Amino acid sequence: MADEHKLDPQNPEAEVPGAAEAAAGDDLAQRVQVLEEQLAEARDQALRAAAELHNVRRRAEQDVEKAHKFALEKFAADLLMVVDSLERGLELSDPADETIRPMREGMELTLKAFHDTLKRYQVEALDPHGEPFNPEQHQAMAMEASAGVEPGSVLKVFQKGYLLNGRLLRPAMVVVSKAE
Repeated sequence: MADEHKLDPQNPEAEVPGAAEAAAGDDLAQRVQVLEEQLAEARDQALRAAAELHNVRRRAEQDVEKAHKFALEKFAADLLMVVDSLERGLELSDPADETIRPMREGMELTLKAFHDTLKRYQVEALDPHGEPFNPEQHQAMAMEASAGVEPGSVLKVFQKGYLLNGRLLRPAMVVVSKAE
């Protein structure tokens, strides 16, 4: 017997009281179930959207942080040539020569000011003399046999390397020892 159209046996045209209510109850139960499923789906979509928004914000914050950290990268790399020139000039000048002493002192003060400024902006020098060769931070320019030094160690530093906030700005150019 179907629930939705129960008939009264004495009056075949009249529906049994409560049959319409039962049919409406079944219809309501189905509608409630459909609405609950839609609600669950909407909640899931809202959670996914919130998670995506959180991820986008986090990535944007990381991008801004990196931009602040490494904004000076090109500028700092260009200044390294000036630091190299001052260091090379001091290496080649004779500290005992009294005629160039004032110029040498000026170069030393200028170099110190450059180093202090670079340090203030988290630019660190890499001077790996005597350390093991690290291909991530050093560029091998030559290899030399050396009896007193362990193979794979840095013998000479042609040019210092630099890090900016822990990231390689310029590799150190070095001579690496090899076995005799």
